[in-house]
Order: sequence, then structure tokens, then C-alpha cells
Amino acid sequence: MLAFILVVLILFLIPGPAVLLTLTQTVKGGLRAGIITGVGIAVGDLVHTIAAVLGLSAILMTSALAFEVVKYLGAAYLIFLGIKALFESAKKQEQPNVKKEKSGVSFRHALLIELLNPKTALFFLAFFPQFVKTNGPPVVYQLLILGLVFVLMSIMYTSTLAFLASSLGNKLFAKNSMMSRWQGKVVGTIYIGLGLQLILQSQK
Repeated sequence: MLAFILVVLILFLIPGPAVLLTLTQTVKGGLRAGIITGVGIAVGDLVHTIAAVLGLSAILMTSALAFEVVKYLGAAYLIFLGIKALFESAKKQEQPNVKKEKSGVSFRHALLIELLNPKTALFFLAFFPQFVKTNGPPVVYQLLILGLVFVLMSIMYTSTLAFLASSLGNKLFAKNSMMSRWQGKVVGTIYIGLGLQLILQSQK
């Protein structure tokens, strides 16, 4: 378990889609939205863990069609969010007092994005078994424990990122109205970039 925790901590240090999503949602909606986004990502990871335990993730590994369908659905959703953020940015220049995105929306976005990322399913299916003991408790039990530990660590990590991004973001945007106007464009561009990155992912 200690080795598993150390490896996961190292993986967290490598910026990925979850990090970018948490940061953009925090900048867009504030600290609460960032934390809720992290929870949504973690719940998505938990679903992937359960799918791996049940063997459902193996379908994505062996079926090219299933992988492509899930991949393009996820990419389309990310690009949709990016375009939406770009249009909202244009409206905010005319109406500066737009309400922040609700926490429930942040959670739903994060959950769907994580669920529709086939690479996450394949990662769990390949990563978790490396830390399973053949002479230990039942494999199903061990995989679920590893998944829960990963989810809890993920929530703590993304919450920390959200807190830092919120603290720095509030000071930065409060002093720079021009940067505040560009906030939605930056968020939208990141979403679209993540969507295009997902399209370019291969099954191998």
C-alpha cells in the first residue's frame, strides 16, 4: 500500500486533464466549484474502478469500436464546453455581473468528462493489478481498496489545487480587469484543447 501511495503521488505531480479541469473550473466558478469538480472527477474514477473490478474495462481494451465511441463522445462534450465558455466570455464583456456556475453543474461536467475518457478505464485496468498480492485477500477486495485510496487521494489533491488556484486567481483577477475579461476565453481554449487531445488518443 505504501508503494501504491508513493506512485500515485508521483503521478499526481504530472499535470493531466484532471488538473487542468480543476484549475479551469476554479478560475471560472471559484473555490467551491473547484472542489466540487475534484469530487466529480473522483466519483468518475470510482466508477472506473468498479468497472475494472467487474471486467467491463476489458471491453474498451479489446473492442476498437467501443473505445472510439467513448473517446469521441468525451471529446465532443469537452469541445462543446469550450465553445460554450468562449460565447459566455463574449457575453460577460457586455454583462459583467453574470452569476457563477452552480456547483451541481461543475460536478456533472467533471463526472461526465472523467467517465467518457477511455484512457482512464484502461489505466486503472493496467495499473491496479500491479499492486495486488496473489497470496493476500480476495483480488476483488484488494482492487476496491486500491480504488478507494486513489479516490480519496484524488479529492485531497484536487481540493488543494482548487484552494491555491482560488487564492491566486482572486488576487490576480481583482487587480487586472483585462485578464478577467480573457478568463472565459482561456477556459474555453483549454476545454477545446483537451477535447482535441482526446481525439488524438489511440487505444494502445
